[in-house]
Amino acid sequence: MGDVAIRPATESDIPTVLSLLRELAAYEGKLDCVRIDESLLAEYAFSQRACIEVLLGLLEGSAVSYAIFFPQFGSYRGLPWLYLEDLYVQPGARGHGVGRAMMAHLASLTLKRSWAGMAWSVLDWNQSAFAFYRGLGATTANGHVSMDLTGDALLRLAEEVA
Repeated sequence: MGDVAIRPATESDIPTVLSLLRELAAYEGKLDCVRIDESLLAEYAFSQRACIEVLLGLLEGSAVSYAIFFPQFGSYRGLPWLYLEDLYVQPGARGHGVGRAMMAHLASLTLKRSWAGMAWSVLDWNQSAFAFYRGLGATTANGHVSMDLTGDALLRLAEEVA
């Protein structure tokens, strides 16, 4: 194993976070979809308009992982959940406990904030991610399937508001 640490990212970490984010996008075959830049990350993670939090995972003092998360309200329980948007560990750092340490850190934050739990989605082809999360005790969400609305469909729907 190695020396693993998890810490909140700071504004000075923005280039590192973006580099890791682009690695994740390339791994998922979505690099051409990345539009975020330093100013957007600064705005949404570190300004008065902040709506996300970012963690860095370190192995032997080097950043090898990041997580982006935010609160998501659970109406049935009346409590927020931690929604994990991204969790990425560089391939060379996998198997050293960084991902597990990141998830443990997020679980601890969830409990300290008295939130109901944690939620995230996994790409249907990413069997190693499914195995990792199941190994932590995670289960599939009770019949929920992730959906999104973007691009032209989003524009068309929004145009219905006069």
